[in-house]
Amino acid sequence: MEILNGVIKKSLVIILPAAIIAAFFEWKKLPLGIIAGAGFGILNLRGLVRNVEGFIGSEGLTAKILFLGMTRLFFLFAAMFVLVWLKIINIFGMLFGFTVVFILILVEGLKAGKKG
Repeated sequence: MEILNGVIKKSLVIILPAAIIAAFFEWKKLPLGIIAGAGFGILNLRGLVRNVEGFIGSEGLTAKILFLGMTRLFFLFAAMFVLVWLKIINIFGMLFGFTVVFILILVEGLKAGKKG
């Protein structure tokens, strides 16, 4: 859980100023894409944390965890596809937000690995 909280705090520090700066270039879609991409990344991480926590204390639930993970990814990509297809968000902004969260996950994971 500490990795999730660290990623959320650090991503807010990076994403919100990036969305404000992006608003000067393209007012409607780019900032919303950055925020949506970061939101999808954080939701994905939250789902992964819950799956791993459920996996640690139990045996024989791998099929259930696999099914939940696959359905989570399906709904995540379906929501992204719909938002891009309807041209509500900018795909490059979404990729930027998603990438920032991904890099922060790597950084927080390295910190937790060195600590433990």
